[in-house]
Amino acid sequence: MTIRTRAVAPLFALGLLAAGHAHAEVSGSVTLTSDYLFRGLTQTNEEPALQGGIDYTHDSGFYAGAWGSSISWLSDSDPDVSSQVEIDLYLGYGGEFGDSGLGYDVGAIYYWYPGDYPPGFTDPDTTELYVGLSYGIFGTKYSYAVTDLFGLPDSDGSGNLDVTADWEFVPSWTLNAAVGKQWVSGYDGADYAFWKLGVSKGFDNGFEIAAALNDNDLIGPDETFTLAVTKSF
Repeated sequence: MTIRTRAVAPLFALGLLAAGHAHAEVSGSVTLTSDYLFRGLTQTNEEPALQGGIDYTHDSGFYAGAWGSSISWLSDSDPDVSSQVEIDLYLGYGGEFGDSGLGYDVGAIYYWYPGDYPPGFTDPDTTELYVGLSYGIFGTKYSYAVTDLFGLPDSDGSGNLDVTADWEFVPSWTLNAAVGKQWVSGYDGADYAFWKLGVSKGFDNGFEIAAALNDNDLIGPDETFTLAVTKSF
């Protein structure tokens, strides 16, 4: 997910670093997945993807980060497109309402698809604002596109709602469930729902293995099984 206005997140992170390392944490991860699914749709034509990201979190609740993945959906749609990578840049603020256990998260994300495009090709770069809530094992997030949505002309104002549940039923084993709905502004009949049910296993050395069954209510391929290995650092 590529950072909203490319330079904002890096500059913001540098500002936080200047505030002092003692009150911040930097973390990252690298993932190899059998298929990159975003909101229930493959971004790699059902082929494997290599992904990685880095996050900077300040004790105040502010955070910034970058995440990237190999993709093929743009070049699959037009062989004259050279873009083979997605880079997401984001920044936000999160915390908890007192001691209620109810968490909140607000921020912005910029999805950037660097590359060469033929004349007349609609820019796929997208900026979204989001707000999220979490309580216990449950979480929900609503995202609102302030630009055209991933190259669809006149689709600004599109929205997406995700609801998730992550339950550690035994130590290091987590059941992962999610359901979502994508609304596409200006395109009747383009809205769709998607869902996921999976399990993940974490290891003390920072590795995690995750398997999931994914599906959506669009006409086309049936459910997709994904397997991913992640190393956190």
